[in-house]
Amino acid sequence: MINFLLERKIEKRLDPVRLQGRILFLTEDPELIKRQLAGEDLPWDTKNPANNPKLRDDISTDEITPAHYCFYFDETLGEIPYLGLKCGNVTPIGRGEVKRGGFVCAVSGKRRGKGSSREQSPYAEMCAGIRVVIAENIERIYKQNCQNLGVLTSTDFSLIDRIRGGEEVALSEFTAGEDEITRQVIEYGGLFPFNVARMQGKVFLPPVRTGSRPMTLAEKIFARHMANETGGVGVACVKPGDTGFAQADLRFSHEYVTPMAAIFFERYVGKDAKVNDAGSIIFFRDHLTFLDEVISEEKKKLGLLDLATQLKLKQQDFAAKQGIKLHGELKDRKGSEGICHSIVLESYALPGQLNIGSDSHTPHVGAIGCVAFGIGTTDVFNSWITKDVRVKVPESVRIVIRGKRHANATAKDFILKILSLDYVRSGKALAKVMEYAGEAIEELSVDERATMTNMAAEIGGFTGIVAPDKKAVDFLVERRGIDQAKAEAMMAGLYSDRDAQYAHVIELDAAEITPMVATPGDPGNGKYVRDLNTPVPIEIAYGGTCTAGKNEDMDMYAAVLADALRQGKRVADSVKFYIQFGSQETREYCLRKGYLDVFQKAGAIVIEPSCGACINAGPGVSTRPDQVVISAQNRNFPGRSGPGQMYLASPLTVAASAVAGYIVEYEPSEVLVDA
Repeated sequence: MINFLLERKIEKRLDPVRLQGRILFLTEDPELIKRQLAGEDLPWDTKNPANNPKLRDDISTDEITPAHYCFYFDETLGEIPYLGLKCGNVTPIGRGEVKRGGFVCAVSGKRRGKGSSREQSPYAEMCAGIRVVIAENIERIYKQNCQNLGVLTSTDFSLIDRIRGGEEVALSEFTAGEDEITRQVIEYGGLFPFNVARMQGKVFLPPVRTGSRPMTLAEKIFARHMANETGGVGVACVKPGDTGFAQADLRFSHEYVTPMAAIFFERYVGKDAKVNDAGSIIFFRDHLTFLDEVISEEKKKLGLLDLATQLKLKQQDFAAKQGIKLHGELKDRKGSEGICHSIVLESYALPGQLNIGSDSHTPHVGAIGCVAFGIGTTDVFNSWITKDVRVKVPESVRIVIRGKRHANATAKDFILKILSLDYVRSGKALAKVMEYAGEAIEELSVDERATMTNMAAEIGGFTGIVAPDKKAVDFLVERRGIDQAKAEAMMAGLYSDRDAQYAHVIELDAAEITPMVATPGDPGNGKYVRDLNTPVPIEIAYGGTCTAGKNEDMDMYAAVLADALRQGKRVADSVKFYIQFGSQETREYCLRKGYLDVFQKAGAIVIEPSCGACINAGPGVSTRPDQVVISAQNRNFPGRSGPGQMYLASPLTVAASAVAGYIVEYEPSEVLVDA
């Protein structure tokens, strides 16, 4: 494989670039978008921005490419971009309209590309003719996916006039402020051609020569994994801004991403080529196991269910051909072995590792002191060649939660509070490590810490991490069967130095945080349940996903429902309450604890493991715009889990609301005992 790539002819993209085409302004006003699609070029005053219509902020990848359309993994995606874009209560863009409109540039506001790491989003834009994306700020994974594919990105709105004027634009306009490696990725037109040039010795890799300094926990782990000048792995120290390639201990992907990555691999490397170190690669069939139960007849007629089956088959075939471990569907009943993040934490990840995965919630395993982060399709398939991933060492934000939490407050309430802070909502936390600390964090179990690290993705952070301690040791011993002395030895040095530098420090008092919800539309719309002005009746309650399908989450659902049964109550007649395991290990845990009997008697509907409703692909999705859902999942972006109005909340709040029939705080009859 290497010899074949060494002979590949690789050239840089043309410089300067001429971007010939129209500009699509993604505004809050749906009528303005429709007029542009009909052929009108919207006037735009770059010198007086206040004169312009309001641009849409917080455009998620769910809106750029709704989940069901990600079953396509070829150029058909060019018909799809912005089909889920919601402006008011309208989705103004139809299939194929962007491609037919001759647009070369798309412009939006703050936090473009938040949410899922799906590379289908920039790939769909690229296949529709979009060559440059302009926004006030851009989420890390989405931006990196654009760069990897060759789509240009910028926060410079003055480019609008130059593109409209047909001017040539120097490539340096798009590489300004980028690190040395990213600059070259952009110049070569994407990550794969850059990596081939790297193998051929045509690119410059700046050595990491940072002198001795106090480091954060994440920086220490990066230092252990960065490629050094001698061709080995590990450098003495790193600092924010250092760039290079970090060797991954684990690389994983699921059926949403593996097939597209496999096609890229076979197209650009070779059908008979072998991946580098198949033993450290893991595949998962965890996203679409229950899709057939909820997909609409309309989507079936479009062939989307058949396409989803092809995703599964392509992943199976590639895994078998390459000798890669696949955690797949169950043989004796419907469901999967488990969600990727759940299984990686339960069975694979170790403190101090650097793990990469094809999902934005890869930081889940930061709960035991790993640096783990989501990557896109191109990064996935390139890692199969090189076993490493390009990184720019991020800054860290230290989030300290002190004091004692309330009995009915959970890690989910902590993270919803953090998401509601101006520092996060304004985008200042983007691409930074979220390091959680303080007495209230130390008191949390590993399962609860995983809720915090998992939802670093919603913050827009690079990753989330908690320094491993005795609870992490106990987790490895009790849940993984690792020898105690060996587990304790893994913790050596895994802490932040006393004088480590942080971009920002957030301090919160756990005693001030009561049960919260995020109101529909965004996980950052957090407010205390007690501040809801009027009762909010619900029709669906959902407990599950990687964020809320863990053992301790099941403890919480069971505690609330057992409490209800003791009081002669059960799930309200007006509510369907779904509880979905994150893994088979968690299902077995529930069997041992007798929870399945509690769930059944209380009227909850139990589902085998899968991502399911969280990605609009399983029981628990809404079916009407006026339907109100309360969910313990991690995202409530428009359309992500059906057309309804979704509130996010903790497992305790979700279960209590299912019993009450409307959103309420859980008031335990006895103080809950930590698991």
